Amino acid sequence: MSTAPTPGPAADAVVAALAKIVERNQVWERMAAKYGVDNPVPPWKTSLDGICDALDHSERGAQVLGFADRRGEEDALSATVYSELPYPENRLVALAHSLVVRGVIEESELEDRLAAVRGRLQG
Repeated sequence: MSTAPTPGPAADAVVAALAKIVERNQVWERMAAKYGVDNPVPPWKTSLDGICDALDHSERGAQVLGFADRRGEEDALSATVYSELPYPENRLVALAHSLVVRGVIEESELEDRLAAVRGRLQG
């Protein structure tokens, strides 16, 4: 009997901005080495945990993306679409993917925010 998560409709959607992250292999270990950072925990990990907690504990969050749906999609997307990424990167992009698919954040807004972060790192 397989315990692998079954991909849902979110796995059928392609989020180009997130596909680029996978393609570029933008993982913390590699990025930290590139920028000379010694901390093994990505600086965004705390924010990711906070966003997940906020979604899980707010009434609106439960309506948008409830705990069971979020975790189910996270597991399915991490095992399929984002299987090339390690944890916690796969968790981060799975959440972003789920939020884009639901229209909580527009893909263009995600791209703008990613470009702003990239600009700060390269500037």
